This record gives sequence, structure tokens and C-alpha cells, in this order.
Amino acid sequence: MTTHIPDTDRTAWEQAGVRLDLNGELATVTLCDAKRRNAQTPAMWRALAAIGRALPGTVRVALLQAEGSSFSAGLDRAMFTPEGIPGETGFLQLAASADAELDATIAFYQEAFTWWRRTDLISVAAVQGHAVGAGFQLALACDLRVVADDVQFAMKETSLGLVPDLTGTKPLTDLVGYARALEICATGRRVGAEEAVATGLANVAVPVTDLAAAANDLAAALLAAPRNAVIETKALLQGAGDRTYDQQRAAEREAQARRLRDLAGR
Repeated sequence: MTTHIPDTDRTAWEQAGVRLDLNGELATVTLCDAKRRNAQTPAMWRALAAIGRALPGTVRVALLQAEGSSFSAGLDRAMFTPEGIPGETGFLQLAASADAELDATIAFYQEAFTWWRRTDLISVAAVQGHAVGAGFQLALACDLRVVADDVQFAMKETSLGLVPDLTGTKPLTDLVGYARALEICATGRRVGAEEAVATGLANVAVPVTDLAAAANDLAAALLAAPRNAVIETKALLQGAGDRTYDQQRAAEREAQARRLRDLAGR
């Protein structure tokens, strides 16, 4: 990967509502369409996916944040209208497409959400105000979440006759368990900061005025440990749920052998 990102790309991303700032091993991705409460569109998803592909290999931590009072109000409702968003395929048009095309389109949208869990970096979402639907799922796409005390998570897709399809169902279930995940999705109710921390949905809640500092402190702490040790540990933890106890023990031994040989220069 190159560390140089063309200005034309950065401009296009900002026009879609996303800004990228690089500072050594830290990449800060900011949703910057505050006047529209960072409502999400296919253009924003393309920008987010492109940023994931463009990140220099030196980046170890990706911090996701948002300008304004809301992290993201979710999907731009214009996608549901007959007029849609100019230049984009609306949902009514999408519904009329062939199965393979429909599947490919949704998979393409999901690319904006998948790269945050890559094993070569750790992602942190700093979330304030409303994180609804696609906004909730974007926060869930990250490894860790720091939330403001005014946060309101809500999964509204089911209330609209849809399902959450932007990679959010797996991390939500892993974090809070099947029964609570089902109840949150099926009712579309709001989840505040206290419940988010109590259920493991968020790592910590802070006053909204302290959110940026808390997220940056966490990013700094994550950068303090040796990179390869963090990568190996993340991979171990990501795979733990699919392994038996003995399989996990074996994975630990294999990872530690790699670390010991690396440290010894072998």
C-alpha cells in the first residue's frame, strides 16, 4: 500500500460525507455530514470501503468518529422513495433486480463495514447521540466502542419491514447474546449508555464533552503494545468462539511459538 492518497480521492470521500486523517500509525475516519446527521448513502459506503482499501500498511489503529450531535441517523430515507437519490439505485429498483444482482449489491454495500475487523489493525468507534440502523451497524463493525452518555443505539430495520444486513447481526449477538439481540432488533427500541456498558455493547461511557479525549486515550493505549503481539492476540480472540477449549489451547501455543521465535530473531 502507498502512504500517498490522491487529493481527488479525499475530496470525493468528503463529498460523500467521510474524511480521512492519517497521523503515523493512527487513522481517523470522520463522518462529516453533520447537517444531515451523517445519514448514510451508497456514496458514503463506497467512500468508507475505499478508505479501508487505501489505508497504509503502517496503520495500526482506526478511529471512527462523527461530527455533530448524532453519530449517524442511519440510512438516508430517500433510498425508499420512488425518486431515490440521484445517480443511485433506489430500493424499489433494487427489489426488482435478479437474485444474483440483488445479492451482489448488498455484498458491495457490506464492504464499507467489513474491513474494520481486519486482524492487522484495531478499530475504535467513538459514538455520540443517535446511532440508528446503519449507524448502529457501523459502530458494531468496529472492535471497540467508546460512547457518550447521550448515546442512543437503535436497530430500526425490522420496524421498517427489513432486516439488519450491514454485518451488524453477528457482532450484536456475540456481544449481548441471542435473546437480547433479538429483542433489540425486533422492537427497534433505544439502548442508552448505561445499558450499552452493562451488556458489553460498549467498553466505556463518558460525558459527551470527554468523548474525543477518551477515544484518543484508548487509541494511544492500543498503540503502546508491540504490533505483532496485538495482531496475534486479536486473531486468537476472534477465532475463540469457533474453537473448542483444546483447539484454543493449541492456537495459543502456535501463536506463542511464533512470538517467541520472532522475539529471539529466529
